[in-house]
Amino acid sequence: MTQHPHGHHDGHTEHRGDGPVSWAMAARATLHCLTGCALGEVLGMVIGTALAWHNAPTMAVAIVLAFAFGYSFTMAAVLRAGLDLRAAFKVALAADTVSILVMELIDNGVVLVVPGAMDAQLSEWLFWLALALAFALAFVATTPVNRWLIGKGKGHAVVHQYH
Repeated sequence: MTQHPHGHHDGHTEHRGDGPVSWAMAARATLHCLTGCALGEVLGMVIGTALAWHNAPTMAVAIVLAFAFGYSFTMAAVLRAGLDLRAAFKVALAADTVSILVMELIDNGVVLVVPGAMDAQLSEWLFWLALALAFALAFVATTPVNRWLIGKGKGHAVVHQYH
């Protein structure tokens, strides 16, 4: 594992404790999380729709896959840095759980309250519009959470030492 002097690596500033955290750093952490969540959610919705499942099991699969993809993105990065699978899983749990949880609460809540979104099919504009709105609002709501977590040396900050 390569150590980077002065707390910098690949454009990131390490954060391991209390202190100011840039909005850009928090936004990057949130975007990383959102990418995994979005892939998992869309795949879950595609599976549920293709199998003609009702809304509840489709949403459950989408949420499970959102967590799985979100964790897997972080695990892949720290595995490349030399951690073993168990340690990588622990880092992913510490780094992403709160962020993914907030993101899932917001984006699924939005989809639930947009009229007709839960019954929209993949081929309908309402499905994609509601999903885009849900992801955008989840990003906006989760970025301050990630900023606070990183400032406390938690959340995505635990991953930075492995980049």
